[in-house]
Amino acid sequence: MTQEIVLAAGARTPFGDFGKALREVPLTDLAAHAARASISRSGLKPVDFDHFVFGSTLFPDRDTLFGGRVVGIKAGLPEEVPALNVIRACGTGLQALISAGQQIKEGQSEIALAGGGENYSRMPHVVTTARYGRKRGPQVLEDQLDWAYRCPFSQEYMGETAENLAEEFQYERAPMDDWGFMSQQRAGAAIDSGFFARQIAPIEVPDGRATRLFAVDEFPRPDVTRDKLAKLKPAFREAGRVTAGSSSGVTDGAAFLVVADRGAAEAKGLLPEARMVDWTAVGVPPRIMGAGPVPAIAKLLQRQGLKVSDIDYFEINEAFAVVNLHAERQLGIPRERTNLYGGGISIGHPPGATGVRMSITAMHHLADSRGKYAVISMCLGGGQGMAMLLENLRR
Repeated sequence: MTQEIVLAAGARTPFGDFGKALREVPLTDLAAHAARASISRSGLKPVDFDHFVFGSTLFPDRDTLFGGRVVGIKAGLPEEVPALNVIRACGTGLQALISAGQQIKEGQSEIALAGGGENYSRMPHVVTTARYGRKRGPQVLEDQLDWAYRCPFSQEYMGETAENLAEEFQYERAPMDDWGFMSQQRAGAAIDSGFFARQIAPIEVPDGRATRLFAVDEFPRPDVTRDKLAKLKPAFREAGRVTAGSSSGVTDGAAFLVVADRGAAEAKGLLPEARMVDWTAVGVPPRIMGAGPVPAIAKLLQRQGLKVSDIDYFEINEAFAVVNLHAERQLGIPRERTNLYGGGISIGHPPGATGVRMSITAMHHLADSRGKYAVISMCLGGGQGMAMLLENLRR
C-alpha cells in the first residue's frame, strides 16, 4: 500500500505591509499565533504531533536563530517534539512542507506541523567591521534586509534579474502592468468574498497604548487604476520595464499546515484535505532566476505523466509579473486557471509563509471547484525553481 502524505487545517496571519501593522510583533510570536490556529482547526491535541518544521529566511529577533524550537513551544507543542529550521530562499515555506513530508516518508514522523513566516519590518542594521576594530574611517551600518534582495552572485537587486528575463525573452512593460492590475483586482475580490477570511487567523497588534484586531491583509490595493500603474517609474533601471506595481510587496506574516501520514491522521480523527503527490526543485541561471517555475513545473508534470491541461489550478508566485508571463508563454498555462485570488504583487511575499499561503489557497480552490490537481510553484533568488503537485481529497 502506497503511503500518502496529506495536508489539512491551514491557517495564516493577515499579511502586514512593511513597517506597519506587524512591526512590533516578534516573528516567533507571529508564527506561534498561526501555528496555534492550525492546531485548533485540525481538532488535534498538541500531544498528537511528533515533529515541527519552521521556515524563515532572515532572523530579525534574538530568538529567531532557534525559531523552530521557540515557535513550536510557544504554539503549545510538548517539549519532546523536535523542531527543524529550513531555508530555501523564496521557496522556504514550500520547503517546510516538503521537509515535513520527507520525514513522514522516511518513517521518522507521522503527524507534523509545518510552515513559516517573516517579519522583515523588524530586520536590524548591522556593523560588519566592529568585532576586531577598525583603524580609521567611519563604521558603516548595513541593512540586513538589503542583503536578502540582492543576487548573491552579481549583487544585482532581484528586480534587475527580472529585467534580465524581460530583456532576454522580450516581455514588454504593458503586459506586466496588466498582470499587476489583475493581481490587485483578484485580491480585492478574494477579500470581499470572504475567501481570504477562511484562511486568516486575526491577531491582536499594538495600536498606540492599546491593541486592535488585525484581520485583513494590509498590502492589497484593489482601487489602483491601470492608468496609475502605467505612470509608475521603473523601479530598478532607468529605462527598465519592471515597476513597483509589477513586483511583489515586502510584507510580514506567517502560515502553517498539518502534514501527516494519511492513516495516522484519520486514526486521530483528522480529515485530510489534499495529498502531497510529488515535488521538484531545479537550478536555473541566477541572472534570470525568474525562469525557475518553467523547468520546475515541466519536470514535475513529466515525473507524474501529466500535461498542463490535466491541472485544474496553478499558484505561481508573483515575485515579478514577468515570472508569470514567462510561465504562461513557455508552458501554455491558462490565465483563467492561475492565481485567481491575487498573489505576491497584491498580497505580498514573506518567503517563509508564501509557499504555505499558496498551498492553502490552492487547497481551498480545489475544494470549492471540485477540481482534482493543483500545482504550486515559484522562482528562487540565486537561480532555482520549485514546484509541488497537490491532489484534492474533498471532491
